[in-house]
Amino acid sequence: MDSTLTSLSMASVPPEDEALRRHVRAFLKDALRDVPADVRSRSWLGYDLDFSRALARQGWVGLTLPTRYGGGGRSGFARFVLSEELLAAGAPVAAHWIADRQTSQLILRFGSEAQRQFFLPKIAACEIVFCIGMSEPDTGSDLASVRTRAIRTDRGWLLNGRKIWTTNAHRADYMCALVRTSGSVESRHQGLSQMLVDMRLPGINVRPLRDIAGDTHFNEVLFDNVELPADALVGEEGSGWKQVTAELAFERSGPERIYSSLVLADTWLAQARAGSADHPLVLATAGRIAARLAVLRAMSLAVAAKLDRGEQPDLEAAFVKDLGTEFEQSIPEWVRQAMEVAPEPAPSAELLRSLAYVTQISPTFSVRGGTRQIMRGIIARGLGLR
Repeated sequence: MDSTLTSLSMASVPPEDEALRRHVRAFLKDALRDVPADVRSRSWLGYDLDFSRALARQGWVGLTLPTRYGGGGRSGFARFVLSEELLAAGAPVAAHWIADRQTSQLILRFGSEAQRQFFLPKIAACEIVFCIGMSEPDTGSDLASVRTRAIRTDRGWLLNGRKIWTTNAHRADYMCALVRTSGSVESRHQGLSQMLVDMRLPGINVRPLRDIAGDTHFNEVLFDNVELPADALVGEEGSGWKQVTAELAFERSGPERIYSSLVLADTWLAQARAGSADHPLVLATAGRIAARLAVLRAMSLAVAAKLDRGEQPDLEAAFVKDLGTEFEQSIPEWVRQAMEVAPEPAPSAELLRSLAYVTQISPTFSVRGGTRQIMRGIIARGLGLR
């Protein structure tokens, strides 16, 4: 355990990247001026393609991609600052988030030069939207049980199978899909590959799924004899597991695993300052949020430093994801309890709507990016406990 914790060395944002913060804040202050808190509470699930393209025009999508591919050529710390500000403000970033955070890094690291030349400039300009096809019915977070299969043909690949809980598949231009290209389910990690799938191809059927809050982020996607070109394969055939675990480190360690409830917390704190700021439970709740947020931010920043150095901190990312989502899920209950014992002034309708939304959606926080059970299995293996 000690060796794992010491591997997360304290890191700080370099001054040149910290300087980005004031520009992002000024942009967001204007862009989100009239957006209520209950809408902003959707955080990185909020979808607004026009907003994402406005960010791209600022050079803030594909910020870490090399300039030769249309990116900003900045460090991972710059993207950390950008992500913090976007999420803390509740900006609607879903249109570009997956491609920017994960798929672009996958293509940059494992893709062919032709794939880099085609996809990366379009991602940086927010001209295309990506979704990720990992989970399947009856497999959940056990990605090694993937059944969706791509069979090699004379012209490329023939894809059949089904994905579920695929965020924004109904809006996406492309999917990055984890599929089986050889072996069977019993082969587990062997025989898995990743494919870039044009969502406009014949044989693809997307079925939106409505969540408990009434939103349609998730989808079921069916593939029925979908013909893919030979160059749909990313990296080497059979290397999908290695590639996807590297990709998941980006998904599991970022600020979005810490800040999903922050708009709610800020909205409550702003109201508490107007009437109950000196109540003992209000002070204790505010202190608890601040203290845990500070520790989790330091952990996330330490993982960001490792990723920026080209390391693969899978275990450390699992720690951040598990502890971060536990924190996010706790905030609505802490806020509710504080509001009950310190009801003055009466909560605004905006605050109540924010609390209702985050309370409803918070059970998903420990599912997305891998369930808590999966995270703790990774942690246990990393600590030599299983």
